[in-house]
Amino acid sequence: MRTTITIDHDVAVEIEKVMAKRKIRFKQLINDALRLGLRQLLSGSTRPKQKYRTPSSSLGRCFLPSLDNVAEILATAEGEDYK
Repeated sequence: MRTTITIDHDVAVEIEKVMAKRKIRFKQLINDALRLGLRQLLSGSTRPKQKYRTPSSSLGRCFLPSLDNVAEILATAEGEDYK
């Protein structure tokens, strides 16, 4: 099938990069990309397969004496003298 499409500039730049890297022609790259994209659309999967992981970081030591005693934490947060 022959057709005419308008390709955005940013997509054209990416196409040229991939063509140079893989050393393939424009027609082959477009067909490969469409096959992959259509397979993904038909499978219903629009998200990457890799799970996102939240990076962790140390927050230092806890400044409260005990996280089990809610009354003490509230008193400390409100600035009351609690004993």
